[in-house]
Amino acid sequence: MSNYNIAIDGPAGAGKSTIAKSVAKKLGFIYVDTGAMYRAMALYFLRMGIDSNDQQRIEEACKDVNVTIEYRNNEQIVLLNGENVNGLIRTEEVGNMASASSVYKAVRLKLVELQRELAKNENVIMDGREIGTFVLPNADLKIYLTASSRERARRRWSELKERGIDADIDEIEEDIITRDNRDMNREFAPLKKADDAILIDSSDLTVDQVIDKIVKYHNKNIKNKEA
Repeated sequence: MSNYNIAIDGPAGAGKSTIAKSVAKKLGFIYVDTGAMYRAMALYFLRMGIDSNDQQRIEEACKDVNVTIEYRNNEQIVLLNGENVNGLIRTEEVGNMASASSVYKAVRLKLVELQRELAKNENVIMDGREIGTFVLPNADLKIYLTASSRERARRRWSELKERGIDADIDEIEEDIITRDNRDMNREFAPLKKADDAILIDSSDLTVDQVIDKIVKYHNKNIKNKEA
C-alpha cells in the first residue's frame, strides 16, 4: 500500500500537537509539526525586528529563511537556517507572531512544498490549520479537532500555572478568540473543516479518548481500503 497520510486541523489550543504526536507513536508514523515550522519562521521575523503588519518585509524575508525538520534519536528537530530552535519557539510572543504572519501567502507557500514532499515519501500525520483543505487535500484520513474557547483557555492557563507563570484566564480566552477569528478569516487557506473531515470536539474528552478515536478511525479506514 502507498504512503498513508493523516491530517488533523483545528483552532489554537485544541490539543492537535499532543494528539498527533501520540497517534504517530502508536501507528509508527512520522509526526510533522507544521505549527513548529511556522513558529520557526516567526522567530526569524522577530529576530529581524519585523513588525507582523509589515507584509512587504515579511515577504522579502521569506527568501532568506530555510526551515527544515530532521529526526535525531526519534526526536523531531526543527532547524531554522541550520540552527536547532526547538527550545526557542514555544513562547507566547513567537506564537502570536506565527499566527499573525501566517496570513501572508508567501509565508505559507514557503513551507507547503516541504510538507508535501515529506508526505509523499513517508507515512505521516500532520496537524495545523489547513492541512486537510490545502496542504494535503488527498489525505487518507482527515480530523477536525476542536474544543470550546473556554476549555482551550483553561488548558493553557493550567500549563502556565504548572510552569509557575501567573496568567488571567479571561485574557487567554480573549487572545484565543482573536486568533480564531484571524485564522478563520484570512484570505489565503483559512482555517475551516474539510468537507470529508471527521469532527471531534475534545471539550469533554481526555487525551487518551481522543487518541483512541483517531486510531479506531484509521484502522477502520485501512480495513475499508483492503476490502
